[in-house]
Amino acid sequence: MKIQNDSVVLPIPDEKLIARVEDNFEIKFPANFIHFLSKNNGAIPITRFFKYKSNEYVVDRFLCLLDNPRENDRGMYDIKVVFSQLDERIISDEDSTGAELVPFAALFAGNFVCLDYRDNEKNPTICIWYNEDSGEFEPVTEKIANSVDEFVAMLEE
Repeated sequence: MKIQNDSVVLPIPDEKLIARVEDNFEIKFPANFIHFLSKNNGAIPITRFFKYKSNEYVVDRFLCLLDNPRENDRGMYDIKVVFSQLDERIISDEDSTGAELVPFAALFAGNFVCLDYRDNEKNPTICIWYNEDSGEFEPVTEKIANSVDEFVAMLEE
């Protein structure tokens, strides 16, 4: 996948940062997602449109993993920061202590592409989380791909 020239890919998250986030979210990132982050951490893709069913979506940017989001001007796009801002609207079980949905791409209109761990903790699918339709402990999502690689292929079509 090609990224915009003026879109600097942020430092690749190291194993310690990834392990810390996984522990905090109580999930395990799939290997293809870690590879995706190593190439696209915070980048803006050149091909920003993808179609799913009869709708067309626009990727504003990929989110990032930063060691210290407060020390970076793109810290507001850190996965941990976005997750905490979405709070109860991205969780369906208020008794759950781990992440069910992990946003990794910001879409136009405040929606996000997410890793969806609700049905499979080892192999999350990819969904769109709809901002305006979601309420506290009632995330509204739509599955769009079986893996990160399949999602990336949608941007390359």
